[in-house]
Amino acid sequence: MVVHRRKKNVKQRGSKMHGWGIKKHRGAGNRGGRGRAGSGKRAASKKPSILKEFGNSYFGKKGFTSLKQKTKINVINLNTLETNIPGLLKRGILREEKGAYLFDAKANGYTKVLAKGKIKNKFIITTPSISKKAKEVIEAAGGQVVSEKEDVSD
Repeated sequence: MVVHRRKKNVKQRGSKMHGWGIKKHRGAGNRGGRGRAGSGKRAASKKPSILKEFGNSYFGKKGFTSLKQKTKINVINLNTLETNIPGLLKRGILREEKGAYLFDAKANGYTKVLAKGKIKNKFIITTPSISKKAKEVIEAAGGQVVSEKEDVSD
């Protein structure tokens, strides 16, 4: 005759520690996590069975990357141009022609010109993007702006 015994875990229902005493063996850490945690994303031994069950989509990154993260705006302020004229002329960043200073923002690695500071000299600035206030300040000083687009936000 077969003797039916209750399972060990059924017997331990209601006992807080399930036979492991105090402190140890509480969470999932002592058994390597829950579910498929650590199941071969690094160790090659388990990979074939995971690929068979889930396919290639189990491994690798998912989701999307925002375009805002990819496009970096490199700005320059007008006061940087005004205060460093001799040094910028020496380095070839500025050129002087007919009483005005020529500055090509894109050629020097800048994508936008901003209006911080005041200017006294004439500047002819070629830039991919410029703030509305910067354009007003340059034109008020007698300069001019060649721009692909004018930014409506300041």
